[in-house]
Amino acid sequence: MNKILIAACAALLLFSCTSKTPTNRPLSEIFSDINRNVTAHSSGYDDLREATSTIGHRLTGSENGAKAEVFVLEKFRKYGFEDATYLPFEVEAWARKSISLDIMSDDTSFSLKTVALAHSPVHADVQGQLIFAGSGLRKDLKKLGDAIRGNIILANIGLEPQDSTEKNLHRSEKTALAIDFGAAGVILYNRVEGNILLTGTASVTGELNPIPAANISWEDGQMLKDLMNQGKQLSAHLAMENASNIIKARNVVATLRGSGKPEEVILIGGHLDSWDLATGAIDNGIGSFTVLDIARTFKSAGLHPERTIQFVMFMGEEQGLLGSKYMAQQMIASGEIDKLRYIINLDMSGNPKGFSWSGREEMKDFFNHIGTTIQTIDSTFSNEGNAKSGLHSDHFPFMLEGIPVLGMISNMNDSIYKYYHSNGDDFNLIDKSWMVNGTRYTAMALYALADADSIPAGKLNSDEAKEFFIRQGFKEEMVVGKTWKWEE
Repeated sequence: MNKILIAACAALLLFSCTSKTPTNRPLSEIFSDINRNVTAHSSGYDDLREATSTIGHRLTGSENGAKAEVFVLEKFRKYGFEDATYLPFEVEAWARKSISLDIMSDDTSFSLKTVALAHSPVHADVQGQLIFAGSGLRKDLKKLGDAIRGNIILANIGLEPQDSTEKNLHRSEKTALAIDFGAAGVILYNRVEGNILLTGTASVTGELNPIPAANISWEDGQMLKDLMNQGKQLSAHLAMENASNIIKARNVVATLRGSGKPEEVILIGGHLDSWDLATGAIDNGIGSFTVLDIARTFKSAGLHPERTIQFVMFMGEEQGLLGSKYMAQQMIASGEIDKLRYIINLDMSGNPKGFSWSGREEMKDFFNHIGTTIQTIDSTFSNEGNAKSGLHSDHFPFMLEGIPVLGMISNMNDSIYKYYHSNGDDFNLIDKSWMVNGTRYTAMALYALADADSIPAGKLNSDEAKEFFIRQGFKEEMVVGKTWKWEE
C-alpha cells in the first residue's frame, strides 16, 4: 500500500471516528450537499449589495446601524429561523463631528486633510511641537523620553522599515503608550499609498481618551518626515469636536438546535457594524453576510448536526468589541459560557484557502483532515493552515475565557485591504466568488465541528489561558490594552 493510500485511509478512519451524521452518511456526502446548495442558491453577495445600496454604512448607534439590525433579522427569518432575535445592549458610543490639523514652522504653515480616530475627546484643541516617534512602539517612545511630554507625536500606524521584524501594535495601543508618556496628541499616518484616510478606535477600553488622535495619509506622513529630516522644527495644532452618548444597539442571533448534543454550542459570528466613511463592504460586510448565507445553507440543505449552532451578527465591534463583550459577559453570568465549545469569527474573511486554528495545536490534524475532505469536493481548495491568532476582533472576549477559535485564511486581492476603515470600502471591491467560496468552505468546516463525536481542543481554565496568551506573545499587548486579567 503506497503512502498516499495510507494517508487517505487514515483520513477516512479519523472522520469515521470524529464526524458522522445521524444517518451515518459520510462527511464527503454532506460536503457535496453543501457545495451543491451554495453553488445554486448562495445569497450572501446579493444580500450585501442590497444592504449597501439601501442602508449605506452601519455605524453602531446610528439610524443606519438600527436599519442594518432590522435588515438581517428579517433575512434570518426569511431563511427559516423564525425564532431569530435581538440581543440588545446599551453603551456609550462615539461619533465624529469636525476636525482640523494645521502644521507650522518658522517660514510656513499649511493644513492637512485628517480624520479623527474614535474615542478622541468630545472637545479637543491642542498645540505642541511635532515629535516623530517612528513606529510608535514602546522602544520608540522610551528613546524620546521627556521630549514627548506636552507635545504631539507623529508615528506610523504600521511599522517603519527598520522595524519590519518587530510585532506591530494596534492604533489604540500606540495611543495608550503616548498617553502614558505624556503626549498632548497623536497623529498616525497611514501605511498604504493613495492619499487614503482611515479611521478606527484609538481607545483600548472603548472609553474616551484624554487626548485627541487622528489619521493622515501615507503621503502627508512622508512629507512631514522629510521636512523634519531637513532640520525643520514643526509644530501642530489639532482641534476636533466629537460626540459621545449612550446608545442602544442589538446583536442579532439565530439558533439551530443540535440534533444529538443540543447542550453543546458552536458560535459562528461576524460584526455587522461598520465605520461611517463608506459602506463597509470588506470590513465587514463580506464576513457578516457570509455568516447569514451559511445560516441559509444549513436550513435550505436540511442540515442537522449534533451540536447547537448560534449564528451571530455582532454590533459595536469597531468601537471596541462592544457587542461581543456584552454577549460574553451575559454568557459568563448565566453559566452558558461552559456550553460553548468553539467560536468561528469571520472578519474580513473571503475566498478561504485554509484554516487558522489560532494557537490550539491539538486542532491541527482535525482541520487538516477537514481540508482534505473538502479537496475531494473541490480540488482548488489548497488546504493551507497556520496557528496565527489576534486580539482585535469579536472572538477575543470568548478566547479570553479559554474558548478555542477557528479563523479562515483568506485569499483575496491584497489591494483591497488598503481600503480597510477608509472612505473607499464600498461594494465594488467585492468579488462574488469570494463570498460563494467563503460560504461553501466555512459551512463545511462548521458542520464538521458541530457534528464531530469529539473536539480535540477544550475550554482552557484560567491558568491554562494565561499560559496560552504568554506562548502566543500577547502579554505585553494585553497589558498595554488593559485586558491582562492575571496578577503578577
